[in-house]
Amino acid sequence: MIGILKHFINRVFKDLFKGRKQLKIGLYGPPNGGKTTLANRICKDWLGEEMGTASPIPHETREINIKESINIKSGKKELDFNLIDTPGIATKIDYEDFLKHGMNEKESKKRAKEATKGVIDAIKWLDEMDVVIVVLDATKDPFSQVNITIIGNLAAREIPVLIVANKVDLRKSKIKKVQAAFPQYPVVGISAKFGNNVDEFYESLFTVVN
Repeated sequence: MIGILKHFINRVFKDLFKGRKQLKIGLYGPPNGGKTTLANRICKDWLGEEMGTASPIPHETREINIKESINIKSGKKELDFNLIDTPGIATKIDYEDFLKHGMNEKESKKRAKEATKGVIDAIKWLDEMDVVIVVLDATKDPFSQVNITIIGNLAAREIPVLIVANKVDLRKSKIKKVQAAFPQYPVVGISAKFGNNVDEFYESLFTVVN
């Protein structure tokens, strides 16, 4: 009888964990806002390794990148999730823009084609997200067509959002302008590159998820 009961309990727990969904947190935003830099910061803090390659050239990330089973802790709070770094969203991708960065025509056209596909994939993946972190360059005007398009898509899907005003280490950064642009969402100012306010970022993430 004890053996039968033990087998039943084990099967119940196995089915319970098998059906448990892993939380998906996506990093979204325009090119060069610092998504991959933030992804690397998170992964280095909690996994001891980086996630991807950051570059000053737009659209360095052109494919969906996933880092599974990240576990962050703060006091008694704990969060397990898969982190998804997405290509930068853009309304227009012109291969000539890459020529300015020293690429030849063949490389530029290839990058533009891959970047365009990456944008389409990123938008498709929105339906998979449980939470989205929108990473914006705080030195730039937040009232851009790209930013408004991203926020509009998230609002339509009713996905919980945390906005990161990145690059606060730069003198031109204006967090209040980002807050004024999107008052419906929490905004946290950080430097993903240098780690400024990263603890505040994690606390804000706990709040948004819960």
